[in-house]
Amino acid sequence: MEKITVTIVYDNTTTREDLEAHWGFAAVIQAHGHTLLFDTGHKWEILSANMKALGFSPDEIEAVVISHNHFDHAGGLEGFLAQKAVPVYVPKSCPTLFEAAKQINVSGPREIFPGIRSTGELGDFEQSLVVEAADGLLVIAGCSHPGVDVILKAASSFGEVKSLVGGLHAFTQMEVLRNLELICPTHCTQHILMIKNLYPMAYREGGAGVVLEWDPPQGPA
Repeated sequence: MEKITVTIVYDNTTTREDLEAHWGFAAVIQAHGHTLLFDTGHKWEILSANMKALGFSPDEIEAVVISHNHFDHAGGLEGFLAQKAVPVYVPKSCPTLFEAAKQINVSGPREIFPGIRSTGELGDFEQSLVVEAADGLLVIAGCSHPGVDVILKAASSFGEVKSLVGGLHAFTQMEVLRNLELICPTHCTQHILMIKNLYPMAYREGGAGVVLEWDPPQGPA
């Protein structure tokens, strides 16, 4: 089975001159034989150009997962759906975004594809993604508005969490990261330097163009 990859295609910073940095977040997830888009950034034009530069086409995306209905995470969705209509998984509190989309409202934990799950809506309006990997679970978060501790606790119902990627808004509870083997804070994380200093072995730099890899679990997901 091919490696699990998370490619950041939209972020406040960029690692490549041919990619545009812009406030927002989106990542292409390739795992367990499926490809999906987690969040869509703010502007479709930027998301589209960055995806193309990184070798991705809307044609290969099988589903979109929206962490929460804020402009910097769902702003590019309309433009994406104009290219390809796919199922869109949103938190249950999210209003109907676009009539053309097959919108799936997620309340509790839900399988998106085998080995890929939503935590379900946490707090008032946000969900995170959980992916099974060989060494434990990978969690991808949009902004972590419910709290990183709440997200990690919810994800741990599926197994042991070992990796965390995404925005950690207003996050200060550094001790909850102590058992993680990979931490890639992006987008709205205010204390990136503190995380880097406290967990230098686990820390990974974020930014558009970053590609993170994990070995897949052995056997069926």
